[in-house]
Amino acid sequence: MIDLLRPLSQCSGFTIRIPSWRLCSVVAAAVVFVTGCGGGGSDSPGGTAPGTGSTTPAATATIPAVAPSADATSATPASSCPQHYALATTPAVTRESLRPLTRELCYDAFAILHSGVSRTPLYAAEHLTRFNLALAATLERVDNFHAEVGLPVTERAELTDYVRSGYDRGHLAPNADMPTPAAQAQSFSLANMVPQVHANNAGIWSSMEQVARRLATDDGEVYVVSGPAFLGSDIKQIGRVLVPTHLWKVIYRPATQQAGAYVIRNDDSVAY
Repeated sequence: MIDLLRPLSQCSGFTIRIPSWRLCSVVAAAVVFVTGCGGGGSDSPGGTAPGTGSTTPAATATIPAVAPSADATSATPASSCPQHYALATTPAVTRESLRPLTRELCYDAFAILHSGVSRTPLYAAEHLTRFNLALAATLERVDNFHAEVGLPVTERAELTDYVRSGYDRGHLAPNADMPTPAAQAQSFSLANMVPQVHANNAGIWSSMEQVARRLATDDGEVYVVSGPAFLGSDIKQIGRVLVPTHLWKVIYRPATQQAGAYVIRNDDSVAY
């Protein structure tokens, strides 16, 4: 069980700055800013899950004609799908090495900032509501892992990158949050995936996702931003995809004006 009274704002040299939110006791809702960083439920390790043979997505993202520039990503650029963000404001990426080749991907139930450098999302933003989660609970999971064909080939992950890698294709915006079959299919885009240790994906990360859904059901709505962190100089790689050292999740509750930021290692530990 995740203890929401123990939020973290800094861990292992990785910082989440929340200038207008006061963790656990917030007077006004505001935007989450992510510094130096940028999964779904339990997906099987690369190459073992059903549906991995399909490279044609049931639904693809809408990519703006002009991708955010390096400078724009450091200053919260306007979103093409503001409904997925608290106060319609996007997070800022302040780590220079991750600013190039970023593109916002707008899906039905979530938004992604995708990196052509890491070939992963840097974050996924969701507005979870009680109504949509009730719809999501009626759907059976249908795996449809696929490359995001709307992205340039040089910037995207491919199914072959994960084959026999030993890592799960870990959702940032979970399949279990998706209210329609189309949204569910979109969540299986590799643009929404990071290489994730299975014990982490099926364990503490899954528990965090369940907590977010429970809070949204109790309160009526929450905003969630999730992402990877690439800390240190020894970053692993599978195929052409970078493997995050950590994952993080920020949950904001408008009803109570509370927020929590949580950082976990991408390993089999249960600490956060």
